[in-house]
Amino acid sequence: MTRKPATETQEQQETETTPTLGFPWNVIVWDDPINLMSYVVYVFQKLFGFNLELATRHMLEVHNDGRSVVASVDRERGEFYVSRLHGYGLQATLERSGGQPES
Repeated sequence: MTRKPATETQEQQETETTPTLGFPWNVIVWDDPINLMSYVVYVFQKLFGFNLELATRHMLEVHNDGRSVVASVDRERGEFYVSRLHGYGLQATLERSGGQPES
């Protein structure tokens, strides 16, 4: 006589999860001694769609203050921007809009 293994069925409750957006993340571009100011303006126009005036304003902020917050977006989009900025040879980081660095 063969024994069948005892099987227990447990009901699992389905829970809906919705992603919480939380705080936006700031994309920060840092000053560097390598890239020309005209190139930085070009990158800002190309990547963020800034007009010449806005791109120039952010470039001057980077040049004069050492950094500029060029976007406040969700984390995934921010990581995308930082990656693209690195691809263009610019120094960029991502931090929470509350001023806390990425963990």
